[in-house]
Amino acid sequence: MKKDFFTWLHFKKAKPISPHSDIKTVPLPESQTGTVNVNVQHLEPQQLTYGCGQSIGKQREHNEDCIVALSIAIGGEKSSYPIGLFIVADGMGGHQYGEVASSAAARTLAGYVLKRFLPNLVNPSSGMDESIQDLMRSAINEAQRAVTLGAPGSGTTLTAALVLGQQITIGHVGDSRAYAIHPYGAGEALTRDHSLVKRLEELGQISPEEAAVHPQRNVLYRALGQGEVLEPDIFTAPFPPAGYLLLCSDGLWSVLSDSTIFNLVKTSKDLQSACQNLVDTANEAGGPDNISVIVAQLKT
Repeated sequence: MKKDFFTWLHFKKAKPISPHSDIKTVPLPESQTGTVNVNVQHLEPQQLTYGCGQSIGKQREHNEDCIVALSIAIGGEKSSYPIGLFIVADGMGGHQYGEVASSAAARTLAGYVLKRFLPNLVNPSSGMDESIQDLMRSAINEAQRAVTLGAPGSGTTLTAALVLGQQITIGHVGDSRAYAIHPYGAGEALTRDHSLVKRLEELGQISPEEAAVHPQRNVLYRALGQGEVLEPDIFTAPFPPAGYLLLCSDGLWSVLSDSTIFNLVKTSKDLQSACQNLVDTANEAGGPDNISVIVAQLKT
């Protein structure tokens, strides 16, 4: 039986699944947490704000990245939910029509998700009959078909984040990344790169330092448009409290360290400035690839 849309948001949530189940975390020492001062203004309804930035880079002739970013705020006496959809797709360099592949993937996924959600925004009683993760999986399958038909022989990464209230459902293929950044400046990658070098690192055959400079670090074993069978990573995670969600192509993370990325987001005056600062810094570091970044913050 279908549920009211806002009831569905409460009870149709898929169980969170971490893509890094083998990673252990430890609490920060009191000397660090004691100095954290998070000043969060309470807003009603909750609002999901974002900034985005993009550059062709310093060494490429055209842009093969595509981004989508949108946010909707719904406020009412009984229901108050921000909804956001953020997508980064990076057309595979060296393949014909890489920019066509990335655009087809990002636009198709966005269109599929919006078609499922918009009727329920207009008429919440109509409900939805599939989980959020199932919705993301179906959207990625549609994107795969669009790339295969529209840009045969090409390929693209695809990292998408669907934000519903305080949860993020991520669909991921390739080596674009999603990060959670906490208000005290630390953060972690939510996604796992589908690259041969990253796999060697995970198996312990090379070190992270060796992986960072490996000549085949951009070779992917999983991407849209490459092969008939697609196995995307799909999982749900909480939005970092008072923190940020960042999506980017490898034109950013491959030239800037995680700590540099986190620090630039935390110290910038606003989200759009953060994105521009990240793009500028990546270009100053050589800009060897197209650069795309989206930074979102949930204000409750």
